[in-house]
Order: sequence, then C-alpha cells, then structure tokens
Amino acid sequence: MSAIESRLAELGVTLPDAPAPAANYVPFVVIGNLVHISGQISQNSAGLIKGKVGSDLDVAAGAEAAKTCAISLLAQLRKACGGDLSRVVRAVKLVGFVNSGPDFTDQPKVINGASDFLVAALGDAGRHARSAVSAASLPLGVAVEIEGLFEIR
Repeated sequence: MSAIESRLAELGVTLPDAPAPAANYVPFVVIGNLVHISGQISQNSAGLIKGKVGSDLDVAAGAEAAKTCAISLLAQLRKACGGDLSRVVRAVKLVGFVNSGPDFTDQPKVINGASDFLVAALGDAGRHARSAVSAASLPLGVAVEIEGLFEIR
C-alpha cells in the first residue's frame, strides 16, 4: 500500500473507479511526467451534486462538492499511473469552476474543499498552484468542476 493509499484509508476515503468521460474527450493525457486530467464534476455515491453555490448551496456544501471533484481527480490519476499511486510526485495545478451567481465572491473558499483534501491525501506534495473562478452554469447543472495537473514518476 502506498503512502497516499494509507492516508486515504486514514481519511476514510475509498477512491471510486475513474469516471468515464461524458462526451468526446479523454479523461486524462499523459505527456512525459505530467498528467493532465480533464474536468471532474461534483458527484458522490448518491449522484450528481447540483446547484448554484451561494443560493442553492452554502459555501460549506460547495467545498464538500469540490472535495468530491478532488476524489475523482485522484481516481483518474490512479488510472493514469496504472493503479500505482506511489508514482505520484505532486499536484501541480488545479483550475476550479464554481456554479455561482454574479454577486458570489467566495469561489476560493469553495475550491479550498479540493485543495485541503489534496494536502490531506498527498501531504506537502498536495500543495499546488490554483485558479478558482465563477461560472454562470456548469455541465449537467453541477455545483463544481475541477481539472488538474499532476507530476508522476
């Protein structure tokens, strides 16, 4: 068991199977030692997490939705690494989109749900560069979508 898998177990998180793409794209592309992971939408075992953060969902619920995106990012990363998370060197960058209205300004607090989770799961290797932006709507009405860039061995 890798250190990452041990941390995930301590956090009580079991990675799901990597979600299949919903359209004409691939879930990730590996170029050299970088894995570019397509946007992962907010969903859990109960289904899609939908709504506008700031009106339908509060910031805490939005952050939890962002955490589910990070879990899906790690599931894709595990698949990109052939099932071996010990190949992960670090998280490089996240780009987070928050389904929110024009007056909502707490996008960074929402995306912290993903950032905090990656640091908990990867340790210092989970610290990353990041963007957190608003979107008038997201695919399927989800609350959050996050794409990621990771370095592997």
